[in-house]
Amino acid sequence: MKRFIVFLVVSLCCMLITSLAWAGEGERFDGVTLRAAFIGGGDYERLYEEAIPKFEEATGARVDIVFRAHHFDLDKKLKVDYAADAIDYDVFSSHTSFYSQYIDFTEPLDEYFTEEELEDFLPMVLNFCRRDGSLWTIPRHADISALHYRTDLFEDPELQEAFEAEYGYPLAVPETWDQFEDIAIFFSDPPVLYGTQFAGTEEPLSGRFKEIMTAHGGQIIDEDYRPAFHGPEGIKAATMLRNLYQVGAMPPGMVTFLWDDVAGNWVSGIIAMYTEWYGWYSYFQDPEASVVAGKFGLARQPQGDAGIHSGWAGAHTFSVTRTSQNKEAAAAFVKYLTDFESQLFEAEIGYIPIRDSVFETIIEAAQDEDDPLDLHRLELMQLQMSKDFTPPPLLPEWFEISTALFPRLQAIMLGDIEVEAGLNEAAREVEEIMSDAGYY
Repeated sequence: MKRFIVFLVVSLCCMLITSLAWAGEGERFDGVTLRAAFIGGGDYERLYEEAIPKFEEATGARVDIVFRAHHFDLDKKLKVDYAADAIDYDVFSSHTSFYSQYIDFTEPLDEYFTEEELEDFLPMVLNFCRRDGSLWTIPRHADISALHYRTDLFEDPELQEAFEAEYGYPLAVPETWDQFEDIAIFFSDPPVLYGTQFAGTEEPLSGRFKEIMTAHGGQIIDEDYRPAFHGPEGIKAATMLRNLYQVGAMPPGMVTFLWDDVAGNWVSGIIAMYTEWYGWYSYFQDPEASVVAGKFGLARQPQGDAGIHSGWAGAHTFSVTRTSQNKEAAAAFVKYLTDFESQLFEAEIGYIPIRDSVFETIIEAAQDEDDPLDLHRLELMQLQMSKDFTPPPLLPEWFEISTALFPRLQAIMLGDIEVEAGLNEAAREVEEIMSDAGYY
């Protein structure tokens, strides 16, 4: 109840401050209609319902959402419309993993945002919105992977004694990926319990491989745009995935799993630990849906051989089109959708904000809550967003690279191809992709 009151008071104050700011700055766009192509569905829609009427009232502009869909369909539309010279909207949803594909039809935003307007955004995240010296997109909210682990298993005295007897060191939340592998194998008792899991197909598998390899000091693509994932760091990461799958520490058929599948396994209680996005937290803590509600903890991802805590991450963003006839109004709309009030609203839904001031507000509110994990969750995500935010390469070819990589990773895990042979095969295809794209 206290948290609700804090958020209510802060939100009301922010609404007043925001309205006064818009009126004071004279940002009026009477008679302007902005057209938008947005990510849609689920809780994404709630921001539009909340913010757009206020923006329209404050500025006199009108907003018409002409397209809304999940991001893969939106991605297809943006590229098809550009190819057909048919981009007739002003603002669109983007993403740190996607926006490099859209630069040819995106308006640089540097002249529309002052340094003061940008200083509240987490620098590491904002830096991933820049390329070739320009700011192309403004972050809305983000996600990053944290280690989820079963406290009831890690705190079991019998398991602690058995683990130390077998491995020679105490059972604890893994601080390294080597420890992660040991612990995952130790906990496995299929089909009752599996040590770990990952989404095992398409881009999610490439991303999980990337974050483990990054912790060891590796790269997907090097500074010369050559594939680098088949080096020692990639070999070690892929070998761990193969070993865990082959010994039964991962569920059979994992190479077909996507996000909903792994989340369902977790709430059913058959997984001891794995890296997962924060966005599932309320589902995981719902005792009606999750047998592990109240029985798990969250931790920073393990370090690799390079001493790096990686965290596969991404940020949903907003951009302005170069074809817009109302760029000032469009930029003002993006400001409104990413301001303090909007990010506070989405933070209460459960999204990770990208403003320091919003983090401070929600962490302060959580101080009065009875759930210590909730406060720890917020402090941990702020740390990870500031230190560990590592999205895929900011290249238009990322999805082509992933499409070359993930089938070989699946074959490696299944034992259909040796680790080095599989990664080398993928590297040859990626080199062709980059060559065809004109990188060398």
